[in-house]
Formats: sequence, structure tokens, C-alpha cells
Amino acid sequence: MIIRPRRLRRTPAIRQMVRETALSVKDFISPIFVKHGKGQKNPIPSMPGQYQFSVDTVVKETEALWSMGIPSVILFGLPDEKDPMGSRSWAPDGIVQRAISAIKDRVPEMVIITDVCLCEYTDHGHCGVIKDNDVDNDATLELLARQAVSHAKAGADFVAPSDMMDGRVSIIRNALDDEDYKNTGILSYSVKYASAFYGPFRDAADSAPSFGDRKSYQMDPANALEALKEAELDIEEGADIIMVKPALAYLDIIRQVRDLSLVPVAAYNVSGEYAMVKAAEMKGWIDGEKVMMEMLTAMKRAGADLILTYFAKEAAYVLNHSYDDVKVSSK
Repeated sequence: MIIRPRRLRRTPAIRQMVRETALSVKDFISPIFVKHGKGQKNPIPSMPGQYQFSVDTVVKETEALWSMGIPSVILFGLPDEKDPMGSRSWAPDGIVQRAISAIKDRVPEMVIITDVCLCEYTDHGHCGVIKDNDVDNDATLELLARQAVSHAKAGADFVAPSDMMDGRVSIIRNALDDEDYKNTGILSYSVKYASAFYGPFRDAADSAPSFGDRKSYQMDPANALEALKEAELDIEEGADIIMVKPALAYLDIIRQVRDLSLVPVAAYNVSGEYAMVKAAEMKGWIDGEKVMMEMLTAMKRAGADLILTYFAKEAAYVLNHSYDDVKVSSK
């Protein structure tokens, strides 16, 4: 007898019926860069199709995302000034704080997540306080907690520490609870590798370090067991959602973390992954839309419950219209 698995691949309708991995618009979190000014929508050269928004235009962008069924955004701020401590990151009138309030005023149901880190706000570009040419872990924790509380006060639903300081989830959780923001969640960048895939982001957020690198606090790409340890620690400290970053080159890590975790797992489809697809598409070397959908499906298949992706808008359009010639629900 010849076994014929191809029977289940014969038509688009059959393929959809037996599809094991269901990618949904509701899986997406759209990263957004917000800056000072008015009427700003500045293209990011290394990330075609992505922009730096001012507060007024970011509201319009989030309205468009919400209308497509995308339920969440994560905000990254470009401050009006920088200093060694990154003090504008916790200012009540800081750019992210203003953006949160404006978005919540117009799209109150949108789930707002905020990046909690100092790299965009420090004049040296590192993720914390510098001492002896390195980031001082414990001196940085209090500043991260201040930033997180200021975001919660402005109306953020989740804060997302991305700094990779030891103990920061616990410190932030305690600070939020002490200020009576017990319902503000923490989406922790639990497993964040020292990756070369972040290049375009540093251009977009003006956050490249002015000296050295981040290898003393971000993870070695060669390590997998360390990822499980980091994920476990953040869950113990109170993280509501944990994240693996980057996604595409770390699908094995997403799978291992998903198998370990009893909390939702997010994956960050980072700027370099996005830029590579866009560059190859512009050269005519690949079908960008199909590669985008294949990549996102792979991340979901690996175990990601949520996907932070610059493709959110494009992928939502595909899912809301057609995928493999058959309408796919975005429930």
C-alpha cells in the first residue's frame, strides 16, 4: 500500500482544514517609534515602510492598526535631550508618557506596552548607569523602576524591561505595587541575545552605544541553557509574559522556552530580520509577502504566543484578505 500524505495538500480548502499552525492578527504587537515635534512621520532609511512619529501622527497610526484588528503596540521613545542617567525616560512630560496618554484618549482599548530601558535616553547609549566603563547593574535598577512607574502612571498596560539587568523584574514589580499599579503587567525581555540583527533599530531609535558593546549584559548567541535560566528567573520575579529576542535565528530557543513556561511567550521579529526581507524584496530576489508570512508562521509554530513585528500592518492585511487563496479568520 502507498501512503499518500499529498491527499491533505490537494486544494487550498483542504490545506486550511488541516493546517496545524494558525497565525492570527491578534498575535501581533506593532513596534512604534515616537519623537517630539508635530506632524512628523519621518521614514527610517534602514527599515523601509517604518517611521518615527510625533504624538499627533502616532495617534493616527494606532487608530489604523486598531481598525485592522491589531490589538497592541509597543512604544520606543526618542527624547528631546539626553544625559548620563537617562533622566528623560521617567519625566512626566517625556515623549513616551505623552504618547501613552494621547493614544489612550483616542483608542482606549489598544493594549499599550512600553519599552523600559535607558539606552535611548543616555548620552552614552548604554542601557544603564556607567561605572568603570561598564553598566552598573544595581545602580541601574532604581532608574528602571522610576521609568516603569512613570509609564504606568501615564496609562501603560504593560511595561517591558529590555535592559537585561539582573533582578530588574522583581524591582519593577515591587515599585509598581508600592505605587498601587498592581494591574500593570510586565512583559520581560527575558532572553535577549547580543545580536547583530539589531542594527536598523539602533538607527531608528538613535540608541547605538558610543563605546564598547552590550555583551556584558546581553546574552551570548551560543548559549541555550542560559536562556532557560533567564526565563525561569523572570517568571519567579513576577513577569506576566516573557520574550525571546531575536526570533528568526532563535526558533529553537522559542521552542525550549515555550516548553518550560506556564506564562505566555512572545518573540521579537527584530529590525534586521525585517530589513533583510525588505532589501531582498526591493532587489527582486524574493517574494517579500510570502517570505514574511513564512517567517511569522515559523515563529508561531516554534511556540510564540505573541509576535512583536514591524510586519504587523502588512501581515494583518494579508490575513484579513487572503492567505493561500483561502480567507483566514483573524479571530
